[in-house]
Amino acid sequence: MSEAARRPAALLGWAAGLLPAALVAAVAGLAFTGAARPNELVDPGSVVRWGLPLVTAVVRLAAMVTIGAFAVCAVVLRGPARRGRGAAATPSPAWRLASRVGMVAAVTWALGQAVYLILAYAQVWGRPLDAPTFGQELRVFLTGTELGVAYLWALVLAVVVSVAAVATAGMTGAAWTAVLGAVALVPVALTGHAAGAVAHNVAVSAMLLHLVPLGTWLGGLVTLGVVAPRLADELPAAARRYSALALWSFALVGVTGLVSSALRLTAPTDLVTTPYGAVLAAKVALFAGLGVAGWLHRERTIPRLATTPQLFWRLAGVEVLVFGLVTGLAVVLGSSAPPQPQDPVVDPSAVFAITGYGEPPLPTPATWFTQWHPDPLYLVVAASAVVVYLGWVRRLRRRGDAWPVGHTLVWVLAWVLFAWITNGGPMVYGMVLFSAHMVMHMTLVMLVPVLWALAAPVTLALRALPARRDGSRGPREWLLALLHSRWAMAWANPWVAGVNFAGSLFVFYYTDLFDLALATHVGHVLMVVHFSLAGYLFANAIIGTDPGTNRPSYPLRLVLLFATMVFHAFFGLSLASLTELLAAEHFGRLGLTWWVDALADQQLGGFVTWGIGEAPTLVLAVIMAFMWARSDERAAVRLDRQADRTGEAELAEYNRMLAERAAASAREEQGRT
Repeated sequence: MSEAARRPAALLGWAAGLLPAALVAAVAGLAFTGAARPNELVDPGSVVRWGLPLVTAVVRLAAMVTIGAFAVCAVVLRGPARRGRGAAATPSPAWRLASRVGMVAAVTWALGQAVYLILAYAQVWGRPLDAPTFGQELRVFLTGTELGVAYLWALVLAVVVSVAAVATAGMTGAAWTAVLGAVALVPVALTGHAAGAVAHNVAVSAMLLHLVPLGTWLGGLVTLGVVAPRLADELPAAARRYSALALWSFALVGVTGLVSSALRLTAPTDLVTTPYGAVLAAKVALFAGLGVAGWLHRERTIPRLATTPQLFWRLAGVEVLVFGLVTGLAVVLGSSAPPQPQDPVVDPSAVFAITGYGEPPLPTPATWFTQWHPDPLYLVVAASAVVVYLGWVRRLRRRGDAWPVGHTLVWVLAWVLFAWITNGGPMVYGMVLFSAHMVMHMTLVMLVPVLWALAAPVTLALRALPARRDGSRGPREWLLALLHSRWAMAWANPWVAGVNFAGSLFVFYYTDLFDLALATHVGHVLMVVHFSLAGYLFANAIIGTDPGTNRPSYPLRLVLLFATMVFHAFFGLSLASLTELLAAEHFGRLGLTWWVDALADQQLGGFVTWGIGEAPTLVLAVIMAFMWARSDERAAVRLDRQADRTGEAELAEYNRMLAERAAASAREEQGRT
């Protein structure tokens, strides 16, 4: 066999060693921590005790490879061209192989999740697999318990991902499959270690932010390694694009891993005094090694890939094996009891039972800024938005282009405000007071989106992001595809945006959606996402400059603004006059020590909604009037210039006519002589 043929074969061997490495690490870790020892009270059997962690390793690896493979298909590799664009729709060999890797991983994920569900039930309830009533009890568990429903949702979503993976034939399908894969990890985050303990939202957000980038990182590396022999001259470009994904993933995994570890350890000394801490320390050391390997990739390997591609194969193979060990140790940690007790109840108060947090102090102007419930999800989103925006501004300036400083300051202010709303006083008191909830909601939907629209992030992105010419899709191509999609154009229509902006308030608060957002972390996140986007689409249609919407004339914008605000005011007054308590199971049972009349507080919330809506309306009207005046000035300047050009043309035509007449007279005079 030639050297060129042996290198791909060796790489495939390294990639295939991912699962054995994970299993070996899991078995060794289980033996070290004693997590697979028989339970003295109820023992489901050795098959369950040893099988569940190993199946968990298989499922986790399959999920990561699925997400990573389709992420690589979506943003790294040259995929099939869209039909009707003058190019064939046949995907490149590397893209086709990457999609098959993702398809196999997705099917493995779904099958493994089914086995995991059975073993997890046996482990939780200590039931042997051969128990006479095992099947009947399993059915009750899956339909009658919160944990069982979460396991069932995990299976259903894994099956949906596998179906999407099999049906994927283009880059849009690959992107949707990767997104579905990330969504399918939500039940995993909800049922992970510390998900039922203190700081439930922190644990869930940290776990989700840990798993998704880890899947992109690990799955992308495995996929890129498998398809590398088919990339040929495209390997350096693909490696650079993957390296950018890996860098972001490394940062997110590191930060969220630190948060998750803090929830499970009582002190740093646990790393050397407990079996759990020793395994965690080994995982941290391996993770640091992965960071070093990634740095070597970016600094030394990628610049030399065009001449020596074998460097990528060697380093990638070792990195894949280390990833396998890290995954195995992660499974061990998930199967072992951490030093910090993960008891779901530590506070007997009704406030803790309903919200998951202790009762905050009596609200004062100071406590609105000193009370915090930090959520990694919102903090990471806010910090990432600021970092990316500043990076784009820096890129423009390095090439000699300017970007208004005011836009940058407004963008930073918007995300600082967003972080405070979703983590600070508005969030803390919004969980126990309806009026505070409406302060949080109205500020989030009325003020932050206005600042986003003024900062023009889409315009900046289109100017700063580089365009790709090789048939792959980068951030710029995906942003343009989103702006030109039918769904985006429909929702960005100014009149649709106005109806959504005002109408969704009635739909949300006068249905069970409000209760869902208060009772579940996922519901609250979806609330924040929906109303933030609704506010941005409306603000962008009224005063924004970002592309993606066909804005009406200024008189019609003014009509749209005041019509929408009338409905907004009507909603606030309807809340103020309501005699029935909304979300009564939540606000009516808190029993705050600083006593609050829940119905009176709800009525106050209605007036807050009405009052907060007036100030942004005035601000929007003033900004729009200023833009209208500037537009008229520019139009007047254009008319003046056009008039000047018309006058100059008429004068030139008149002079030309006089010259022609003078020439004709001269010719006639010459003819007479």
